[in-house]
Amino acid sequence: MDKVIKGIAKFKEKGFEERRELFKTLATGQSPEVLFITCSDSRIDPNLITHTEPGDLFIIRNAGNIVPPHVKEAGGNTATIEYGVQVLGVEDIIICGHTDCGAMKGAMNPDSVKTLPHVSEWLQHSAAASARCEARHGQLGTEHTLEMIQENVLLQMSHLQTHPSVAAKLAVNEIAVHGWVYDIENGEVTAYDDAQGKFIPVEEKYLKSA
Repeated sequence: MDKVIKGIAKFKEKGFEERRELFKTLATGQSPEVLFITCSDSRIDPNLITHTEPGDLFIIRNAGNIVPPHVKEAGGNTATIEYGVQVLGVEDIIICGHTDCGAMKGAMNPDSVKTLPHVSEWLQHSAAASARCEARHGQLGTEHTLEMIQENVLLQMSHLQTHPSVAAKLAVNEIAVHGWVYDIENGEVTAYDDAQGKFIPVEEKYLKSA
């Protein structure tokens, strides 16, 4: 906690002052272009990874970067997606998984989280991803973790499209959905490429035609 408190003091002295004009603008509203959905893992910093400033990303974080399929009952993720798409008008949605994801390890081995009832239930939203991996390999081990992480990203992209606000924008090409995986150790980010059917470096996917 001491580190956090000292960080606030340092932010006020340095970080805030360096961006005073930016925060003055942000004080009366926001207009992010990207909804960034990622894991709650403490090692993931969306603004650091993307080298963006406050106000650039509208962010959802939860265990496993999960997007539950749309249902009638309201939930925090559903409401945030709806607000980001319909009110803020984000143009892109990124679902970003990461290496060494504890949630995905739990989804691969349900017995490891059986004493955590809420976690176990939450990870059912990744069950189809683990089923795909199991169909290919049988019993899953640590060597299949990255594949599971990637499959989960693809599954959550599919879930995202069940949300009416997103489906409507996709129907008229007013929004794009992206699947990413961040490598904590190497700082690399890969993105799913539909044409190739695999994750490739973001530079290869987005910058080759820039």
